[in-house]
Amino acid sequence: MVKKLSPLIIGNLKIKLPIIQGGMGVKVSTAALAGAVAICGGAGTIASVGLGYGEDGLAEDYIGNSNKALQKEIRLARKLTSNAIGVNIMTALSNYGPMVQTAINEDVDYIVSGAGLPLSLPSYAGSSKVKLIPIVSSVRSADIIFKTWSRRYNRLPDAVIVEGPMAGGHLGFRAEELRENTADPLEKIVVEVLAVIDRYRIKNRPDIPLIAAGGIFDGKDIAKFLKLGAQGVQMGTRFVATKECPVHDRFKELYIKAVKEDIIIIKSPVGMPGRVIKTSFVETVRNGRIPFKCDYKCLKSCDTKNAPYCIAKAMCSALTGDLENGIVFAGENVVRIKEIVSVKKLLMEITREAVNALNKV
Repeated sequence: MVKKLSPLIIGNLKIKLPIIQGGMGVKVSTAALAGAVAICGGAGTIASVGLGYGEDGLAEDYIGNSNKALQKEIRLARKLTSNAIGVNIMTALSNYGPMVQTAINEDVDYIVSGAGLPLSLPSYAGSSKVKLIPIVSSVRSADIIFKTWSRRYNRLPDAVIVEGPMAGGHLGFRAEELRENTADPLEKIVVEVLAVIDRYRIKNRPDIPLIAAGGIFDGKDIAKFLKLGAQGVQMGTRFVATKECPVHDRFKELYIKAVKEDIIIIKSPVGMPGRVIKTSFVETVRNGRIPFKCDYKCLKSCDTKNAPYCIAKAMCSALTGDLENGIVFAGENVVRIKEIVSVKKLLMEITREAVNALNKV
């Protein structure tokens, strides 16, 4: 009989609860949320994207001030707890390298990297003990990363996050697949990526845990993927609906009030489709372009002259409750959220559900 969930072990990093809080920008998962999750035994992730927005002088030294903003959040989280704190850094960022280097210099426990293939991530790590965790959405992506890291750097990922098509934010699937529900389900991708891990498994080396993500909502979901062979899960959407998440109340209310028809797929300037909650701003950009002046060039792929809108500005607006000019990312299961709770209550509830589900035949 299972009495409690086994910890998530990533090399010499032990996370009491096998739950990673997903990194959500802009300024959705900062030290406040990440620290609260880590205090309660999960792994708290700070999203690096957009941390410098709203700060004086950002445009004059975008890279330097972005680094300082990330450094500040990491140090704030460390003041809250000595438990697992990591950083999510999108490969699509124009300042990807400096942000990775800042996270490593600050000795975070792990770096999660997706929104593209993080093929160069190990080049920044050197002899650092920071755990490197790529996000993949297909067996092909996993195989490319394992093969490339092995050949170029003689190392493998410390863990792998497999993100399915029900996730919020930017997604590693074609827009048509998402709209028509033809993308491979997370369960299938998890099994396939586990086979890739088995092929690269090395004797006398720490195991490479697989962490399932995208649509994980409750303890039953956690138990299902643990039974499939995952050693942990990543959850993002549910942590937005917590008291510790620093976004405006209107942002959280949108989560509470969302119905199935409100959840749509949009084209993002990042170059990937994204799942959002419908707002008047989203309706506007679906029907035309909103011209903008770019002071930062924060995304490698953003064609500022032709991009339909500035995603950074739209996400900052949402953060402050200006939903008329904002974009709010969310996973497909956001419609199941009915209340705002504390991080502690949420983690206690879903871990209890997971243990009960694991004990059912």
